[in-house]
Amino acid sequence: MSTSEMRFTRAHCWIRLEGGRAVVGITDYAQEQMSDLTFVELPEVGEQVEAEDEVAVVESVKAANDVFAPIAGTIVEVNEALLEQPELVNQDPFGKGWLFKMAPADPAEIDDLLDADAYEAQLPLDDDE
Repeated sequence: MSTSEMRFTRAHCWIRLEGGRAVVGITDYAQEQMSDLTFVELPEVGEQVEAEDEVAVVESVKAANDVFAPIAGTIVEVNEALLEQPELVNQDPFGKGWLFKMAPADPAEIDDLLDADAYEAQLPLDDDE
């Protein structure tokens, strides 16, 4: 999956438009930092959210992290496979590991988010621990 059509938040979410819907997940960097995911709490379908609202939680053996809506809109679908297989986020964060889909209130909001290069540039430098 190419990241060129995606946008990113500083809070390590990605978003891409697919047929008028916005698909949202956490980045490869985020899932690597968390290590093995053990639980995912997804938002309710029909929930209206504003940009930066807490909408989901991902838990790993290390920590629990909130997932924030990258844009305003309505939750239209959740990835129910993650309820049984949260490890899909680790295995395929940009594909089968997506978290939820939204109907954007204003699709142009996506243009205000980081492109792949800007997202990569703001990550901490890898210190080869």
